Amino acid sequence: MATLLDPHARGRVILAGAGPGDPGLLTVRAVEALRIADIVVHDGLIDPRVLDLAPATAQRISVAKRRARHTLPQEAINALIVAHVKTGAIVIRLKGGDPFIFGRGGEEVEAVRAAGLTVEVIPGVSAALGCAAEAMLPLTHRDHSSAVSFVAGQCKGLQDQDWSGLAGQGRTLVIYMGVATAAVIADKLMADGVAPDMPVAVLERGTLAGHRALRTLLADLGAMVARERVGSPAVIVVGEVVELSDAEDKLARWARIAEETEA
Repeated sequence: MATLLDPHARGRVILAGAGPGDPGLLTVRAVEALRIADIVVHDGLIDPRVLDLAPATAQRISVAKRRARHTLPQEAINALIVAHVKTGAIVIRLKGGDPFIFGRGGEEVEAVRAAGLTVEVIPGVSAALGCAAEAMLPLTHRDHSSAVSFVAGQCKGLQDQDWSGLAGQGRTLVIYMGVATAAVIADKLMADGVAPDMPVAVLERGTLAGHRALRTLLADLGAMVARERVGSPAVIVVGEVVELSDAEDKLARWARIAEETEA
């Protein structure tokens, strides 16, 4: 019986997580899948070295998404995948991080199944886990946090969402896609009762060249993102565990600069 990684088993989709960026964080199974690809449908932030693992003959199709500017809407991506699979191709749908954590992988699996086609999912190292590990930031810790939650910071009705209880003493909150709305996020959390002096880390371009890990306090989050010109991709971590990280304390540095300027 043929397995999904059998190159002779035609006409199927392998939905694979590419990890947070560094090609070394790909799973062995994801590498095996890329090596048998006919078509690679990939996100915009996939490292070119990852795409190079596919055969030179494989067609590479970017469906990059940026804030307020999508190459293709999700429905069109689903239709693209299905159309190629129906030709008998082995389609690798390559997504940054893990396909099932804010990657809309569930929608793509539903579309492929609805078309009566075969699909497999290969998990990947999520952006939160990869970036936190690089910054030596444990998302849970016996003495500081027994729970961790993941939320999206870029979506409709952000201020109306109920995040109460997700951040605070003994809890860690990880926010994806929150750079553009950092100030709103900080105000929202403080309005929900999170202390203004709660430690916060911003992990920018984790595992990629030029990565930064910046630490501040919740009340300073929006201002720090602006003055440090933080860009995407980045994740925000809120919680006491931030104090354990290797992140540079940008608030302390800013205070020192202000003191030196006044002197």
